[in-house]
Amino acid sequence: MDRIVDLMQANKGYARTHELREAGFHSREITEALKLNVIEKIKPGLYKLIDYEWDENSSYIDVCKAKNDSVICLLSALHYHGLSTTKPEYITIAVKRSTDKVRIDYPPVSVYYFADSQYNLGIEQVNTKMGSFRIYNMEKSICDSFRFRNKIGEDLALEALKTYLSLENSKPTLLLEYAKTCRVKTILLPYLKAMLG
Repeated sequence: MDRIVDLMQANKGYARTHELREAGFHSREITEALKLNVIEKIKPGLYKLIDYEWDENSSYIDVCKAKNDSVICLLSALHYHGLSTTKPEYITIAVKRSTDKVRIDYPPVSVYYFADSQYNLGIEQVNTKMGSFRIYNMEKSICDSFRFRNKIGEDLALEALKTYLSLENSKPTLLLEYAKTCRVKTILLPYLKAMLG
């Protein structure tokens, strides 16, 4: 087991099946490591070392490693940016509408399928010592929360907007540009005017 641990520690806590096989590990050793809770499966072919110095963003990294083109969105993005006090029970991700069904064993995810124009808008890459993940910026996250307000709750969208406008670095003009592309400008504008006074 120590050899598997050493290999995965050198790879920031992750390993794919082909990397383990190339290092000389057999399927039975991988299965044994799973049984002993040394590693856990994120998706078929991707494993994570359980006893590793993970930080609070490790679940986002897990998801983005499991599905390379996924972007952290909606509830998870609002929580990450400090725009919502609600911590989601699962990670919300966006993928392109043309993507096949997403299958991730762990952590639990909720997948949203976006049209290209809305998928590509406002993506930021966050780099940490554990790895990197992609997430929508604050403006895009707020627009998405208004787009999906019937699903996530209008109160969360309004909380995010109010919190955003209280920030010194808020950019209402940029928010309106994003709202136009996301087709929520007519919905968002009255709230924006009311909150800005």
